[in-house]
Formats: sequence, structure tokens, C-alpha cells
Amino acid sequence: MASDLTKTFVLVLCSMQLLLLAGLARAGNFYQDVDITWGDGRGKILSNGQLLTLSLDRSSGSGFQSKSQYLYGRFDMQMKVVPGNSAGTVSTFYLSSQGSLHDEIDFEFLGNASGEPYTVHTNVYSQGQGGREQQFRMWFDPTKDFHTYSVLWNPNHIVFYVDGTPIREFRNREAIGVAFPKSQPMRVYASVWDAEDWATQGGRVKTDWSQAPFTASYQGYTASGCTSPDAAACARSNSPWMYQELDSAGQDRLRWVQKNYMIYNYCTDTWRFPQGPPPECSAK
Repeated sequence: MASDLTKTFVLVLCSMQLLLLAGLARAGNFYQDVDITWGDGRGKILSNGQLLTLSLDRSSGSGFQSKSQYLYGRFDMQMKVVPGNSAGTVSTFYLSSQGSLHDEIDFEFLGNASGEPYTVHTNVYSQGQGGREQQFRMWFDPTKDFHTYSVLWNPNHIVFYVDGTPIREFRNREAIGVAFPKSQPMRVYASVWDAEDWATQGGRVKTDWSQAPFTASYQGYTASGCTSPDAAACARSNSPWMYQELDSAGQDRLRWVQKNYMIYNYCTDTWRFPQGPPPECSAK
């Protein structure tokens, strides 16, 4: 009997460890998955946990964070960003750790005057160092419907997706001295906030507060990642996202987006980098 109980305990323990490492994806429920952390009532969970809205007015923005922390994984969020005259506003979906040497993977949606296109701003921080911005226009109006924005993060690379199409890849270049996020668990965050000093046309177009509140909507959140606090254990995960790479079709789509929809790339900014771009820009 004791032997049977021991076997059962070992099986349960192993199952729990596998679940932590796999971080199995499921249809999200915001009541279960996130905490609204700021905004004094401006963040609202609706539709039995299937919809979350974040609002901004002159007094404050709002935001939420995931209850779980992850080291590597695949993260998807459906968003419908602030409609109308959204100049000066920023809606976000990102991952971040804490501290001055934090890691961060950013999707930021920079509002604009009515009729002008949104800018999708991406960035990667490692060990507190960012400055790796790439910006895009979308091939659709992100205010009209929900679209899926995704981050794939594994030891080899970070990939940003829009509706399943890769728009950016940041590869692990530690071999040439470029830091890469690999040891700090990150939470998933989202927020809507005021950045009129820089967000729209370099700050030339300010927020029209008569249009407030500005509201972005979130749904369809899924996170499939390693929730174990043991970084070495997460590195041994055998989940599909751990080894996922871009196939030839994905590489073609990535090149198509970057050729047709990229509007800024730090790697080609000779004003910022007159002595030449950062080393990861020329690595193959």
C-alpha cells in the first residue's frame, strides 16, 4: 500500500513539474489570469472575464499584469486599440521583469490624429539596455476590429507576430557579446497611458482631452510558457515553442512586412549610430 501511495505521489509530482515547464495554453479568463494594478477603476473586466478594457483620461491611464511569471513561451493577445483621434495615447502589450537591469519585450501602439495611421512600436530590452526600436504601419486599421499580437520567446530568438505573420525577429547574439533575455522571469503587462510629449509625430500632435476617455479593448489572452522559478528547468522544457523557428514561408512573410511596412529600424539609423550600427544588426 505504501509503495502504491509513493508511486502515486511521484506521478502527481512529475505531472505538476511537466505542467510548470509546458505552461499549457488555454482560452484565457481575465478574472483568473490577470490583476488590474492601476487606474482607479479605469480598467474593467467584462463579459464573464472574456473582455478587458483599459481607459485613459486627463487624470490617469490604467493597466494590468499577469498573475504568473514566465521564462520563455508563446504569448497572444487580441487587441482593438483606441479609435478616433488617439493622438498622444499609447496602448501596450508587453513582457517585463523588474529592476534596473530588467528584460522587456514591447508592443506599443502609438495613436494618431483621426484618419492617420497608427504606428506599431517594438523594442527589446536585456539587462536594462533597450534602444532596439523597430516601427511599423499595419496593413489594416487596428481600431476597427480585434487583431492578434503575439510574442514567441525562446533561447534562440524573440519573434513578434501580427495575426500570425512575423514582423520582427531578434536573435540571440550572445556569442558576439549582445545580451539576450534568458534568466529573468517576466510577467505579461498591458496599459493605456498618455505620452503626448513624444508618441505622435515626435510630440508635435498633442492629446485632445475633449475626446477622453480613450479606451482600448483586450480579449483572447493566452500564455503558454514555463512558470517554474528554476531557470535551468525552463531551459530543459520540451514544449513546441521552446524550439520553434521561422520556416521558409515565415522568413518570406517577415521580409515582406519589413520591406513594405517598416518605417523605422534602429539598425539603419546613422544619426544615432554614426560609428556604425550595434553588432547584432550585421550578424548573420
